[in-house]
Amino acid sequence: MTTIGFVRHGTTLWNKQGRAQGNSDVPLDAQGIREAEQAAARLCTENWDVIYASDLTRAKQTAEAVARAIGKVELHVDKRIRERDCGRIEGMTEEERTATWGPDWRSLDLGLETRERMVERGMSFLDEVAAKHEGENILIVSHGTFLKQLLTYLIPEIDTQTLLANTSVSCITSGDDGWKLEYLNCTKHLEQIHK
Repeated sequence: MTTIGFVRHGTTLWNKQGRAQGNSDVPLDAQGIREAEQAAARLCTENWDVIYASDLTRAKQTAEAVARAIGKVELHVDKRIRERDCGRIEGMTEEERTATWGPDWRSLDLGLETRERMVERGMSFLDEVAAKHEGENILIVSHGTFLKQLLTYLIPEIDTQTLLANTSVSCITSGDDGWKLEYLNCTKHLEQIHK
């Protein structure tokens, strides 16, 4: 059985400001670093064989914290698991988008990457990695929108309105009839930070 854990990166300043991060290379803020350390403390108690991370700094920082805590585990970086390309809205808040294009800005073609394209590159990556590490426990550190699209494609019964929390962990396992959801959006490791 192959197990895949999906981790969203820690919090950034742009998360707090409500800015579309997309492919912008925004680092973790102080809270995000603490969250990554808490996730690492949790994940090092579990059995992970290999880690893959997006090449964007916020995901790499999170993955590096986890890799340090686990110890002898390979960390690979792959740009196919980057966040959604946000086109012309990248770096903007909802308020700024509305001021620029009006309240119906979502209906305009502003160059946002489509769900289909995200799933296509995500599945290209996932099929390759799952075949390479068959029977292993694979950890993937990536981004909220990208991971949500990939998970809802793999497990259609997942509520598409689910927002993945920063450093949340979701887990799927392979079976005879495809992928099975073990848990979704788990943040038990953050309970001490947010008390």
